[in-house]
This record gives sequence, C-alpha cells and structure tokens, in this order.
Amino acid sequence: MTAESWDGMIVRELGRTGLRVTPVGIGLAALGRPAYITLGREEDLGGDRSVDAMRARSWAVLDAALAAGVRYFDVARSYGRAEEFLGGWLRERAIAPGTVTVGSKWGYAYVGDWRMDADRHEVKELSAGRLRRQLDETRKLLGEHLSLYQIHSATVESGVLDDQDVLAELRELRASGVSVGLSTTGPRQADTIDRAVEVGLFDAVQATWNLLEPSAGPALDRAHRAGLGVIVKEGVANGRLTAHAAPGALARAARERGLTPDALALAAVLARPWTGVVLSGAASVEQFHSNLAAVHVAWGPELDERLAVLAEDPETYWTTRGSLAWQ
Repeated sequence: MTAESWDGMIVRELGRTGLRVTPVGIGLAALGRPAYITLGREEDLGGDRSVDAMRARSWAVLDAALAAGVRYFDVARSYGRAEEFLGGWLRERAIAPGTVTVGSKWGYAYVGDWRMDADRHEVKELSAGRLRRQLDETRKLLGEHLSLYQIHSATVESGVLDDQDVLAELRELRASGVSVGLSTTGPRQADTIDRAVEVGLFDAVQATWNLLEPSAGPALDRAHRAGLGVIVKEGVANGRLTAHAAPGALARAARERGLTPDALALAAVLARPWTGVVLSGAASVEQFHSNLAAVHVAWGPELDERLAVLAEDPETYWTTRGSLAWQ
C-alpha cells in the first residue's frame, strides 16, 4: 500500500504487521550512548559525548529524517538513552502515536554508565523476566508510540525461540496490539530466521545483510514470502562500507557514480526484493543525507556481479565484527 511519498521515500506496509514504514529508517544505536563499535566515531562525533550533546545530535538527525519523509525509528533498551532521546523528541515535536512507526528491542541491558572506558557496555539475558521488566521500562519512555517490540539478537543456540514463558509473554503483547519481532546475529542468522518462521508468532525480523555479509539473504527471502516484514541493520557493516574503510571495489564503483560508498552499500540492500526497511545509523545530519542518497540509485545485475567479490565467509565477518573496539 502506498499512502503517501516524499522524494523517493514511499510509505508502505511492513509485511503482515500493517505498520507504515519507509525504505530508509533511522536506528539510534550510534547516538544513544557515547561509545559504540562504529569505525570513525572520533571524526564523526568529536570529543563531546555528554548526554546533552548526544541528545542534541540525536534530535538533529531525527528532525532531518522526519523532514525527509522517514517514518520508521528503531531503538533498544541497550542503546544507552536512545529510548529516552526518541521519546523526548516525539513529545517535544508533538508527534501523535501512529504518525510514525517506532520499534524497540529487549534482551540486552546497558551497563556502560555513560563511560567510554567501561569494561562492558551491555549484558544479554533473553529471559521472560527480563522481557517483562524491559517492556515496562520501554513503555514508560515510549508510551503509545511503541509499535514493534523485538527480541534483541536472538539465536537458535540461546533457546529463546523455544522458551515457552517468553513466547507466552510475546503472544500476550501481540494480542494487545503491538507487533512482535526479533533481530538476529552471528554466522547462523539463516537458521534463526527459519526457526522464527516455524514458530509462527513473529511479525518482523531484523537482520544483518550487507555486501560483506550477504549469507542471510535466502532466509530473509523465505521470511518475506511467509509474510514477515524485513528490517535490515548494519547495511554499512559498522563503518566498514563507508569512506572510513571502504574496500577498493566499492569505493571505485561509488566514485564512478558520484556517490559516497555508504550510499551505494545501502542501495545494495534496497535492491533486494525482500527489504522492507534499511536502517541508517547516521551519527550526523550530513551522514544521514549521504545515506539517504541510496533511494535514488539505479541498481542492476552489473553491480551485483562487480561487488560480489566483497562477500566474506560468515565466520570471518562475525569474528571481525566481534573484534571491533568500542570507541
């Protein structure tokens, strides 16, 4: 369903959720806390990582996104103060529930205490007790704006997709009118996605897919065909597909088209027929507009063939990701 559109930003429904989204959404993982595993943060953010500075930066990106037509915003309990920042912005801008679609996640707790040098920044626990506690915390910050609640980084190995207490809580939440989903992680994303489809409860899946790590693609296509909405995260691979570190093949192809590497990398995501939303994790208004150029890129088989050389073995990709420093 196309209800309205801006310059290349068509509003459509996210799978069977019925939620209104746009091809590009905003994720606040990099803006809700002072440290994150994105390359080039010192250059992107500078030295002022105070709460006030990060709130102001978040609101500036959110304002730019709303003006450009973005209608999906993504946060999580573990993204520092991201839910607080987003909730405050929604209230300050008097944005009525339903005007935009808001997704959040439960499962990780932020423990970094707003420190750059924290030993640990987040702790994972995929239990029914944590779901209940964090849902209450999320609702206090986002209220009626919460449209989609997702398990954060579900894996088959965690057992969360077979935890009957968790599934019962999610069914109750879904019955209340909030769509439920999951995000995936690791080299076995495909197994997790397929298991989620088998469970039959989930309305949406959020997964990593990019030119370096495309292995989840076939499973995401199956999920899409089963009616799940697909949200793609880490489309620029935590900065590895941006000007900070773009591989030569991507940098050359982008330069030939007058684009930045991040725009071309995100265009690759938007070219997948199963993509509902790709998240921009922009840390500045300038980065957001650079990301947004992806909606205007004409993608074709020649680019698929040319950039296929970038794909890494999934184990290698996730080992590299796991070694990235919080900065």
